[in-house]
Amino acid sequence: MAKSSSTSTKKDREKRKQKERKEKLEKRADRKTTKAKTFDEMIAYVDEFGRISSTPPPQRLPVDQDSIEISVTRQSESEEETVKTGTVFSFDEVKGYGFIKESITNESIFVHSSALSTPIRQGNKVTFEVDKGDRGFFAVNVKLAV
Repeated sequence: MAKSSSTSTKKDREKRKQKERKEKLEKRADRKTTKAKTFDEMIAYVDEFGRISSTPPPQRLPVDQDSIEISVTRQSESEEETVKTGTVFSFDEVKGYGFIKESITNESIFVHSSALSTPIRQGNKVTFEVDKGDRGFFAVNVKLAV
């Protein structure tokens, strides 16, 4: 006698597939018989703390947009604040640039010959304004100090 072509694992697989098909058909029939939810029943609301609820949050008082004031405090730019003094501690006339040591903060500030209104040399006392560029601060409107 020959063995049966189906084994116990094949039978188990077939039973499982039949069971899954039956459950799927039952779910489909159940969906058809139950009433679908309305849009209002499906909406969820989130409050300011991130909690989800089915009821809408309480209405707040409207904000009058004209009463909101947005402003930036302006800093007064006086001549004393913008014009600084310093000493040229290195300047290469051939290359056309150098550095000024600011008298108050001892900060080194780059200066280019295009920013000069009068020729300068190492050791000269100068007045200048500071501007910010891509690579840092640089001096503009450089003049010999009186």
